[in-house]
Amino acid sequence: MPVLQSGTETLATAPRLPAAGQLDVWMVRRAALETAAELLDLSELSEAERRRTASFVRPTDGVTYASAHVALRRLLGAYLGLAPQEVPFVREPCPGCAEPHGRPAVVHPDPPLHFSLAHSHGMAVIAVSRTVVGADVERLPRAETVEVCTPALHPGEQAELAALDDAGRRRAAFGRLWTRKEAYLKALGTGLSRDPGHDYLGADRHRRPAGWTLLDLPSGPRHNAAVAVRGGAPDQVTVRWVPPFALYAGQTVDLDADGTVGVPVHRGADGTNTAVSDWGA
Repeated sequence: MPVLQSGTETLATAPRLPAAGQLDVWMVRRAALETAAELLDLSELSEAERRRTASFVRPTDGVTYASAHVALRRLLGAYLGLAPQEVPFVREPCPGCAEPHGRPAVVHPDPPLHFSLAHSHGMAVIAVSRTVVGADVERLPRAETVEVCTPALHPGEQAELAALDDAGRRRAAFGRLWTRKEAYLKALGTGLSRDPGHDYLGADRHRRPAGWTLLDLPSGPRHNAAVAVRGGAPDQVTVRWVPPFALYAGQTVDLDADGTVGVPVHRGADGTNTAVSDWGA
């Protein structure tokens, strides 16, 4: 793919940490492929991130990765009051072996700042909170994916899917379930090294892991997205799209930008907690 150009440095500002009980979710679409090389700013990424951007076989995947990481650095920089290139990333200890390859984190004194980033097929989700959080986004699954992956699920999840006699409904339910599961496993810091059949993340919220809240997010017609938050339901969930121009050279991400949507947590008849809004994706 073409080499993406560097841009101007973003100056540090005062910290703007989320309030206690607040969950901020930012949705990111990849930059347009035909203009990414000219406009997308990689100057704030680390050398490792730039190498990773260039390593993808498909240019669209490289632009998705770069768009997600530019957005992540600019968002965390705005929250922490730092220039994006100065955001101090670390890895937390692995829950399995205690080595430093667990959940990505930032070095910050109390109060803490937690984040989670996920990206898939042109879209990214970034969740930011004062408590531990995990996020996932996935393209809607194909029928073959459902067939191959279902045997690895929790028995209760398998039973729920088997009860759906319509293939379309089964695919939709699997997509929501899988993003919840990945979000939860990312929040734990294990990822899929933990047996995906060990934990129940199905539609019955009462059977889900104690001490966690799972939210399904509105994410448009081609993706599923979910967030896992340690503890009870957040007092406030806010979902925003990062404007495409905010990823370009010389631009910034405005934490108070127009288009902010307060998203109440709605509990559906099936017990599913869903972040609901009236905006379109």
